[in-house]
Amino acid sequence: MKIKRVDHLVLTVTDIARAIRFYHEVFDMPIINFNAQGEPNCVRCGHQLLEFQTTDRLPKLTAAQPTSSSAAICIVSGDKPEDVCNHLKSYYIPIIAGPVEQVGSEGKMTAIYIHDCDQNLIEIASYKDR
Repeated sequence: MKIKRVDHLVLTVTDIARAIRFYHEVFDMPIINFNAQGEPNCVRCGHQLLEFQTTDRLPKLTAAQPTSSSAAICIVSGDKPEDVCNHLKSYYIPIIAGPVEQVGSEGKMTAIYIHDCDQNLIEIASYKDR
């Protein structure tokens, strides 16, 4: 088997519209998909998708125990860490930790941690050479 990349992640949230608004407004992720009811349920994050579901409207195939506020994901920014901090402050989003040095899939990076609107942990990484 030759795995090439992650295509999409699904986050269980309490309110899909609120989650889409958060990721679209704060991170400028385009809204690109619609569910069977014609409502947005997905944003693009680079070459991957972030899909959203709620526990009261789960698809047939899902994790064993989907719940909101249980995810921890890392997204990569092309901005300097200080610019990321200033951007988050402009949206009144509290920084939980950081900037701190970490190691990611591409080597050393600087990470800043926040919670999204459902209390999922979001790590925002900046690589020095990217």
